[in-house]
Amino acid sequence: MKKYLALVLALVMALSLVACGNKTAEEPSGDGDTTEAAGRVFWLNFKPEADGTLQKVAAMYTEKTGVPVTIQTAASGTYNETLTAAMDKEAPPTMFVVGNQAAVDTWGDYCYDLTGTPIAGELTTDAYNLYDADGKLCSIGYCYECYGIIVNEDLLAKAGYQLSDITNFETLKAVVEDIHSRAAELGFDAFTSSSMSSDSSWRFTGHLANLEYYYESVDDPDAWKVCPPSIKGTYMQNFKNLWDLYINNSAVAPSTLAAGGYDAQAEFGKEQAVFYQNGSWEWAALTGTGADQYGLDNLSMIPFYCGVAGEEKAGLNCGTENCWAVNAKASAEDIQATLDFMYWLVTDAEVSRMLVDEFAVMPYKQAAESTCGFLADANAYAAEGNYVMPWVTNFQPNVDAYREAIVAAMNQYDNDPTDANWEQVKTAFVDGWAVQYAAANG
Repeated sequence: MKKYLALVLALVMALSLVACGNKTAEEPSGDGDTTEAAGRVFWLNFKPEADGTLQKVAAMYTEKTGVPVTIQTAASGTYNETLTAAMDKEAPPTMFVVGNQAAVDTWGDYCYDLTGTPIAGELTTDAYNLYDADGKLCSIGYCYECYGIIVNEDLLAKAGYQLSDITNFETLKAVVEDIHSRAAELGFDAFTSSSMSSDSSWRFTGHLANLEYYYESVDDPDAWKVCPPSIKGTYMQNFKNLWDLYINNSAVAPSTLAAGGYDAQAEFGKEQAVFYQNGSWEWAALTGTGADQYGLDNLSMIPFYCGVAGEEKAGLNCGTENCWAVNAKASAEDIQATLDFMYWLVTDAEVSRMLVDEFAVMPYKQAAESTCGFLADANAYAAEGNYVMPWVTNFQPNVDAYREAIVAAMNQYDNDPTDANWEQVKTAFVDGWAVQYAAANG
C-alpha cells in the first residue's frame, strides 16, 4: 500500500509540474485582470502631450502583470518617419497608430484583424474604425477630438466683449482687430503666436486647412467619398481670411514665424492672448493645476469662422486620427499581450480615468466619462442644429511632403505678404495635392 501511495503521489506531482510548465496567457476575464505574464507590449505613441501619463500607465501594468510595456513617443510631426524606422528594427512596435485611409494603404499588411477581439467588443461606435479593401478591421479609434478657436472668456470680457458677440467672420474680425489695437492698454493681445516650426505648423497645414477641404466636400460630396485626385481651391480665400487674422493680430511679427521658437500654449496659459487655435486635447493642460498646467477656468471653443455664407450655423471640427493597430507580424505571444493591455486600458476604472483626463473622451463602454468642456461645446453646437465639420483633412495625399510644401510657401508669404506670394500658397495647396496624389498612387 505504501508503494502504491508513493506512486500516486509521484504521478500527481509530475502532472502538476507539467501543468505549471505549460501555462499560457489567457483572454481577458472582463474585470480588467490578466492572468499570466507572457509576451511584451511596445506602443509607438502618436500624441507627445500624453507621454507622461502613458509612461505611468505602462509602469502600472508591468507592476500588475509582469508584462514589460515600452512606450516610445514620436516627436510632433515625425510619426510616419519614426514608425517606418521602428518597423525595420529587431523588436518593432506591437501597437501603433493607423489614423487614416492612406495609412491603411501603407500599413494594412502589418495590421492584425481586430474583428471579434475583446477590445473591439468594448467599442460604443464604429464611426472611427478603419478597414482595408477586404473588410479587415485594421485599426480602432481610441479617442475622438474636436478643434477650433479656443477663447479665454475672462480676457474677452476685460476687453469689453462676450462670446455671443462673435457669430461669423465679420464679427470675429472686428473683435480681434480691436483687441490687438489696444494690446498695450489691455495687457494682452488677440491671438497667440502661429509658429511654423514642425511642432506647431500642423495646426495650420492640417487643422486650419480642413475648412478649405470641408467646404469643397460639401459642394461635391461624391468626389470626396475617397481621396480625390485633385482639388479646386475654391475656399482658399477663406483660409487666407483666418490666416491673415492670426498673424496680423498677435504679439509676434509674421516675418519671424518660420524660425519658430514660440510656445503658443504657454502664451495662452499665461493669459497673454484671448484666442488660440487648437483642440480638445489642450483641455487638461489649460484647465488643470500643477507644475505643467495653467488652471484656467473660463474657456470655450468657437468654430472656424472664415467668411463662408451661412457660417453662423457652423460647428466645430470633429473626428480623429487616433486609431490603434496591432502588429500582425509580431509573435503570437506579443499580439496577445498587446490585446490584453489594450483591453485593460479601456476597462480598468482607474486607468481609463487617467486616459480620459488626457485624451478627453474614449469611445468604450466601460471608459470613464469625459470632463472636457471643449467636447461639451462641440456637442452643444450639434444639439443646436449647427453643422459639424468632419476631418476631411485626413484625405491629404502623401501627407508629409504635401504639408512641407505648404509650410515653405506660407513662410514666404509671411515674410513678404504680397498677392504673388499668396498665389504660391494656393499653388502648394491645389497643384501640390495633384502632385502628391500621383506620387502616392502611381
